[in-house]
Amino acid sequence: MLCFIVQLYFLIAKQNAFAAYKLTDELPEVSLPISIVISARNEAQNLEENLPSILQQNYPNFEVVVVNDCSSDGSDLVLEELQKTYPNLRVVTITEHVRFKTGKKFALTLGIKAAKNEHLLFTDADCKAASVNWVTYMASHFAGPVQIILGYSPYYKTGNFLNSFIRFETVKTGINYLSAALDGDAYMGIGRNLAYTKTLFFGAKGFAAHMHVLAGDDDLFVNQNATSTNTAIEVHPDAFVFTHAKTTLNSLYKQKKRHMGVGKLYKDKHRRLLSIDAVTGFLFYALLICCLVFSLDPLPALGLLLFRLIAQIIIYRKTFKKLDALSLIWYLPFFDFVYYLYLNVFGLIGTFVKTTKWK
Repeated sequence: MLCFIVQLYFLIAKQNAFAAYKLTDELPEVSLPISIVISARNEAQNLEENLPSILQQNYPNFEVVVVNDCSSDGSDLVLEELQKTYPNLRVVTITEHVRFKTGKKFALTLGIKAAKNEHLLFTDADCKAASVNWVTYMASHFAGPVQIILGYSPYYKTGNFLNSFIRFETVKTGINYLSAALDGDAYMGIGRNLAYTKTLFFGAKGFAAHMHVLAGDDDLFVNQNATSTNTAIEVHPDAFVFTHAKTTLNSLYKQKKRHMGVGKLYKDKHRRLLSIDAVTGFLFYALLICCLVFSLDPLPALGLLLFRLIAQIIIYRKTFKKLDALSLIWYLPFFDFVYYLYLNVFGLIGTFVKTTKWK
């Protein structure tokens, strides 16, 4: 019952903000100069396939800065060819040093320094913009005190079980961080679709506070610099940035081990809330199973499960639809349990296992 109450609190008080958020179909009018920064290490194929969707944006004033980070796969040749067609493409090259090993944060820092414009938009080499209006929607929020814009980046649908769960987890994560931003308490963003100002970056001394941590160029930066007034969200489907999900458990493990390791560096209040949600969500299902196995009267436990499921469907139906994932609502009864099990397992792995490579 205690876990049920806590989970209901998170559902209604913490996740409902995004359900009530209204999208607008009207294309904004904006011409603010934008610099798109992409860090790429050995991404020749991805750059060839995806970079044109970034360079062909229907936006009057933007540049694309690609940091070729110690690549050895011919990325330089791909970028040279693209520069012949797109004059707004600029390349920053980092060469491998025997004694100094670079990471993504170093590459992004060089890209930000090379950017000509104050307003920066970030994505990855393996990402493709959903439409030619991606930059327009994201840039439209740079007004008044807003210095950070959180976008959404879904995965392509392939239909297999692992892909469905990864997309489900992405939607749940999106609901959490987008709702938190709408409530004035943003705690993370996704580097595949994120924007902030150069002034904010250098005012916060860049990634200096967590340069020793492999990941966190996106969520840790947002966690440390977002305020109740300087953060906005953009979730129009035309502003999505798509990428391919991992296809094996081993590759997913490596990715999530890296991502989960930064959670311990979040602000205390965010770390507590995320931990309480993860633990009570897992205990709700674990204790439910115990009740069904050992209780003489399992009906009260089943009643709580049904009540929570109905409440989830009512709220999640709106949010899943906004994130173009309504079909995943049918997986909710099973994937919700797997999601909380997954959070606790990878949370422990991220706490005790150190990752030493970003690529």
